[in-house]
Amino acid sequence: MIAIGCDHGGYGLKQEIIKHLQEKGLEFKDYGCYSEESCDYPIYAKAVAEAVADGTCEQGILICGTGIGVSITANKVPGIRAALCHDCFSAQATREHNDANVLAMGARVIGPGLALKIVDIFLETPFSNDERHIRRIGMIES
Repeated sequence: MIAIGCDHGGYGLKQEIIKHLQEKGLEFKDYGCYSEESCDYPIYAKAVAEAVADGTCEQGILICGTGIGVSITANKVPGIRAALCHDCFSAQATREHNDANVLAMGARVIGPGLALKIVDIFLETPFSNDERHIRRIGMIES
């Protein structure tokens, strides 16, 4: 299960991603927001991060205008490793090296075509399980 959330700036891209997840037959839970009306991104970023941290969902996707605010908020939740990605290499590397469990993106930074590729790479790339990466994640968590 994938948790997905956004603020008003990310609403349109979130709708594109939801359609993409549905087409791929992937299960998700939408944590809001539900319109382009101005709202506070920390509410939705925290809800997605907590769903991933407590095991309700395996991974999360967050979108705001830049992706910065939602990534900062999500990373405040213990056990969350949110990565702000605006290119395919970063999405792959953060899964392989950091075992990132939340993807953050900026709807005002990238277009939907690239965003969908980043989502696919993030969701499909496994963690490498290399000892050095496990050790580094442990250092992040402590």
